[in-house]
Amino acid sequence: MPKILSAKQLYKADAITVKKSDISFLDLMEHVGNLCFQWIDNRLQGSPVTIQVFCGTGNNGGDGLVIARHLKQHGYNVNTYIINCDNKRSDAFLKNYERLKEIGVWSEMITCKSEFPKVTENDMVVDAIFGMGLSRNPEGLLKETIQFINTTNAYVLSIDFPSGLFSDKAITDVESVIKSYHTLTFQTPKLAFLLPENKAYVNTWDSIDIGLDQEYLSTIESDYYLTSKADVLPLYRFRERFSHKGDYGHSLIIGGSFGKVGAVSLTTKAALVIGSGLVTAYVPKCAYQILQTSIPEVMVEVDAENELHHFNSKVKATVIGIGVGMGTSTETTKGFAKFLKLNKIPLVIDADAINLLSKDKDLLALLPENSILTPHPKEFERLVGKWKDDYAKLKKLVALSKKYKIIIVLKGAYTAIAHQEKIYFNTTGNSALATAGSGDVLTGIITGLIAQKYSPFEAAILGVYLHGRTSELAMNTKVFETFTASDCIDYLSEAYADLLKKELPIVKGDEESDQKK
Repeated sequence: MPKILSAKQLYKADAITVKKSDISFLDLMEHVGNLCFQWIDNRLQGSPVTIQVFCGTGNNGGDGLVIARHLKQHGYNVNTYIINCDNKRSDAFLKNYERLKEIGVWSEMITCKSEFPKVTENDMVVDAIFGMGLSRNPEGLLKETIQFINTTNAYVLSIDFPSGLFSDKAITDVESVIKSYHTLTFQTPKLAFLLPENKAYVNTWDSIDIGLDQEYLSTIESDYYLTSKADVLPLYRFRERFSHKGDYGHSLIIGGSFGKVGAVSLTTKAALVIGSGLVTAYVPKCAYQILQTSIPEVMVEVDAENELHHFNSKVKATVIGIGVGMGTSTETTKGFAKFLKLNKIPLVIDADAINLLSKDKDLLALLPENSILTPHPKEFERLVGKWKDDYAKLKKLVALSKKYKIIIVLKGAYTAIAHQEKIYFNTTGNSALATAGSGDVLTGIITGLIAQKYSPFEAAILGVYLHGRTSELAMNTKVFETFTASDCIDYLSEAYADLLKKELPIVKGDEESDQKK
């Protein structure tokens, strides 16, 4: 899985790469700047758009000067500006400044006394003011320049990092950060890009491999990882020809209350569709006919008339998904606590079950090891209390996971999965999932995967990936606003097929071999 590395780790990787490759840091900067130019050139294809390059006087500014030189040499209409606010200049910046002059390009200096250049909404701005090493808020002319760029409505491409954004701590001055349209970052994703509080500054991003020493990168320990298709595909388990439904487990879904039967219906169907061999729904009596009619493939057990009281299912389940639509009435609360004291079966806990844990945190100690909690941010806040910023939130996420030896799936853009003191960020999904019931579906997906003998951690990683991928595939025929949780279930087959890329016709024979083809 791609590691998310800190600024300190990447600076060390730079130094090791330069030493082992027997090159200079200036050579590395030239290589990086050229890669950035190629990325831009591949997209602009010689377009006559005006490119406005804003450079600081450090190494990020040096990258900007390399980019500007290559753009100019390839016929682009380029203007280069240097924010001249103090006498500090990095050696790499100065040398690239001279190289730019050698081809006849003199950068315009922006000083306290000068006016800002004319930049229109049709221009492209290259932000090369600050990189990821920034430790304090930009002030004075630097801040004014950032504010000016943010008012231009131009397409802003940030190099490595949106200027003013910190790599490992929260910003404290929202007026001193570039609002980047796209960020072209180096070697590895950056943690700051994945946090909701930075959404105004990091719209989209790409990570380009700049050739840092792989031997060193492979040895670095990281607390954060980014999961993609390449990481998820090896988890998939092919089915054998002579298998039967008993080989794929029995999911028990406990939930529902009067007026909230839809939630448990979605979870139950998702567990079935993701591949659980058997599925039983344990629901109030008022939900019996609805479940039996709408999902004929599943079995149904009932509790009290309108809510759950007893939690006394008779089935021998492989895994239990619990909480969706369950409510938090007095009787349900009592029954849930009694259930936890007696239960030894793996759990996937969502919605009202999480809310009940929040009300009585002593119950957390009763959870079987590697149980999975799937809170949205507000439910997580009820569990751990408020946090100062997203970095503090991640620390709380890891702390709770570690204390109770559980896996926590914190839902949202780049859903964060905490396990064994590490956090794994998912890369699939879009805002179509911001719809009622999508979390209920995720609970069913993860439950159904555990039933099929995926480990809880594997089920969390694979389930979150497939859940997100359904919303991406659906956008081929739908729009964000019309996507529903039921669509998420309907597109699970496509998400599986997309993962496996089953493009060749199936030849009769062993299904495991067929699928591997």
